[in-house]
Amino acid sequence: MIYSMTGYGKADAEYNGKKIHVEVKSLNSKALDLNTRIAPLYREKEIELRRMVAAELERGKVDFSIWCEKSAEQAGSTLNPDIVAAYVQQIRSISQSVEGLQAPSHAEMWEILVRLPELTQSSTVEELTEEEWAVVAAATQEALHQLTLFRQQEGEALMKKFNKNIDTIEALLRSIEPFETQRVEKIRVRLEDRLAELRGVDYDKNRLEQELIYYIEKLDINEEKQRLTNHLDYFRETMANGRGQGKKLGFIAQEMGREINTTGSKSNQAEMQNIVVKMKDELEQIKEQVLNVM
Repeated sequence: MIYSMTGYGKADAEYNGKKIHVEVKSLNSKALDLNTRIAPLYREKEIELRRMVAAELERGKVDFSIWCEKSAEQAGSTLNPDIVAAYVQQIRSISQSVEGLQAPSHAEMWEILVRLPELTQSSTVEELTEEEWAVVAAATQEALHQLTLFRQQEGEALMKKFNKNIDTIEALLRSIEPFETQRVEKIRVRLEDRLAELRGVDYDKNRLEQELIYYIEKLDINEEKQRLTNHLDYFRETMANGRGQGKKLGFIAQEMGREINTTGSKSNQAEMQNIVVKMKDELEQIKEQVLNVM
């Protein structure tokens, strides 16, 4: 079973009234390209989180995110009374020292204060506990598991598509055989017609047969057909070997392309060349999709 590199996974957890969300997205890439967005509280565990992602996903362009939603009590901030008192004292002192400047009323004072910086302070200082980290790690593993299941489903769809392409190429390869026999006879007739046009020229028919055999041997595609058949079988075997076969399948597809191209260059017949074009079309579909195989 092959796995796709495209996937999505998400997991949610809760700890002390705080909601923790983990989201993972992946696309195809030659290697692991990991981009992380981690809430400040969990950044001290970034290396461990990266190791978890790398161990599970192996390849792909991955976006990994962790964020939190806090309750109103947890997210709330309180006024800093020392800073408020200092601001009020400064405003009153300036009002008294500057001639003609009236001190603001209570309502006006609050309007001034709320615009000033550093008026509030956080009610709590957060520290990551082992219990909360265990919850985050479990949520991360669940999100990665969901993404792996997504990749598996996509891989099953790709495998069905590849098998269909391979079956089509095999059928097209078999359809070439009748034209091969006709091709030999057509070449013989064409050469004899050309020789007949040369009036008064006598030729050795045995030598013609020898030249014809030599010419046919140069155009023989039995080796290409055999190698292509082997490549198709090997492609199927490799898909059945499990995850991590993407690069290998790409190499096999390249070899399949070589044999199909050689077959086309040796065809020397319109019907066979049309079949080769259809095989190339199926192979291009494989090459396009194999880039997404992990």
